[in-house]
Amino acid sequence: MRQVVLDTETTGIGDGHRIIEIGCVEVIKRKLTGRHYHVYINPERPIDEEAAEVHGITNEWLIEQGAPVFSQVVDDFRSFIDGAQLVIHNAPFDVGMMDAEFSRLNMTPTRDFCGILDTLVMARQMHPGARASLDALCKRYGIDNSHRELHGALLDAEILADVYLMMTGGQTDLALGEDESDSGVVELDLGDIKVDAAALKVVKATTEETAAHEAFLDLIDKKSEGALWRRS
Repeated sequence: MRQVVLDTETTGIGDGHRIIEIGCVEVIKRKLTGRHYHVYINPERPIDEEAAEVHGITNEWLIEQGAPVFSQVVDDFRSFIDGAQLVIHNAPFDVGMMDAEFSRLNMTPTRDFCGILDTLVMARQMHPGARASLDALCKRYGIDNSHRELHGALLDAEILADVYLMMTGGQTDLALGEDESDSGVVELDLGDIKVDAAALKVVKATTEETAAHEAFLDLIDKKSEGALWRRS
């Protein structure tokens, strides 16, 4: 399977905001290939001050770099991700931003030519109640992210690739051969440990309240050190 680990940086969060950076790392048969795609983009609109504090990118810097507009890079970008399963942390955010850009050019949405795997959803299923931000997962899996002073799409994609492969018990080296066995299966012996079920009364929020709360925390997890409410 060909996978592309992807991250974006944007002018902000919400309707009308634009992508300013895309970073992608290729993974084939659960091995990093060394291929990547990276581009800065002129969003043709102001970057929110709060967003600039997160990723350090300004409109002035993009102009100085001669960054192209999205329409100038879209063909190369889609060619790189075409047919792959995209591995994204908090996929609805990045896919939503990508689809908005594609829509402006009258192009088909991401799911028409790519699969989507959301590592945020995966992390919450694997570690219920624990923090699921990228920084928290780096700490959990012993991945060095000390060089991540600011968010950057390519750097975050590279870190997420390591996190994803560790989460799934796999290989993080560059692909050097095709014969290596990598089942990704981990056996855990719990011995004679027994867990007695206890009947506890649980008071839950409504479906609408839970969905609204999780959506808000997803945005915090995406562009910060993680929501305080998710810290274990």
